[in-house]
Amino acid sequence: MRITARGLAAGVVATALAASMVACSSSSNSGVTTLNALFMQQAGYSQEQITQMVDAYQKDHPDVKVESTFVSYEALHDKIVTSAPAGTYDVVLLDVIWPAEFATKDIVLDVTSRYPAAWKDDMLGGAYHTAEYNGKFYGVPWGPSTKFFYYNKDMVAAVGATEADLDTWAGVLGVAQKIRAAGLSSYPIAWSWAQAEAVVCDYGQLLGAFGGQFTDAAGNLAVNNEAGVQTLTWMKQTIDDGLTNPASTTFLEDDVQKTLAQGETAFGLNWEATLGALNDETQSQVAGKIGILPTPAGPAGLRPGINGAMALSIPTKSKHPDAAWDLITYLTSQAVQDQYPTGWPPNWKSSYTDTAVTGQAPELFKAAAVGYASLILRPTVANYNSTSAALQAEIQNALLGQKSPQKAMDDAVASSKA
Repeated sequence: MRITARGLAAGVVATALAASMVACSSSSNSGVTTLNALFMQQAGYSQEQITQMVDAYQKDHPDVKVESTFVSYEALHDKIVTSAPAGTYDVVLLDVIWPAEFATKDIVLDVTSRYPAAWKDDMLGGAYHTAEYNGKFYGVPWGPSTKFFYYNKDMVAAVGATEADLDTWAGVLGVAQKIRAAGLSSYPIAWSWAQAEAVVCDYGQLLGAFGGQFTDAAGNLAVNNEAGVQTLTWMKQTIDDGLTNPASTTFLEDDVQKTLAQGETAFGLNWEATLGALNDETQSQVAGKIGILPTPAGPAGLRPGINGAMALSIPTKSKHPDAAWDLITYLTSQAVQDQYPTGWPPNWKSSYTDTAVTGQAPELFKAAAVGYASLILRPTVANYNSTSAALQAEIQNALLGQKSPQKAMDDAVASSKA
């Protein structure tokens, strides 16, 4: 189910989408302030949902015009960096892994002094610290996020399995074997294991299940230890055993969603918005047949999700920081977020006890209550981009059989120190 703002006309949405193609920053002679905002195309809130939020804001603020630009997640980081010197954008969307880099490079503003004291108590802890670095805040959270476990209810039931059998990764593999043997799916599991940030997220979620962390006590990459190597070995084994679609090494999250939506596969990890898309008859051949669960537990009984929270920030050279802050606080407000719980569940604690909110996506909120309880962070390092690139390349090397898991992780650690 996809929730939309009340009473918005299609013509208004079309106009806003057309405006999203413009990327200049100015204030017109009519006294209208133009804010340029950079958003993401996939995961979290859909482009349609963001457009509806922005439309509602502009209706209440006729002296402000918001021009939205949407790019893929893979392009988002570099778009922020390359546009920073010119002050192209007034609002940008940051991943939880970027505050350290952007703060040290003075790319986004420190907004600590703008933070209301009440937010610390009113927000979920997993959301509140999203844009924090060294005790300062460089943006406002726009929803906690992690990957959840999606499954085809019909396929699972057809082999006599239940949700309880999917509580652990060992159980998932057992059910996958039955599904393949029954001829229901050639490859029952799909992953986003392309050489991109997506594979770091999937690896991290599994790493947590195996009891590992990305870094050691000194903050150095340490995935060449027992847990790190076991995780990668397990991933490669699922390909060798014919349970994972080998095309997963080319897949991003959208590809995983498509294989699930087409009924080709039984299982996949993906972000919150996937549930709405998979149960939308206009996008999915299996609408009503997809379930969502917290990530399965690993050998030690651990099940942390990967922390995929994001935040809205103000670039240092924005020409309109006060107006940008007003837009950000509107978009991240409880009143607005509560309208769109299938995009990103809200930042706000009280939303999770409000049946008017949880009732819009009961399965998602049930899974979120467990999924957000324990989250694993990707490496919190200032050189995150190069560290992630090393991990992506070496995980790929192991999955493609070009290196052993141990060699690949040794090389990833060595690259991060170079």
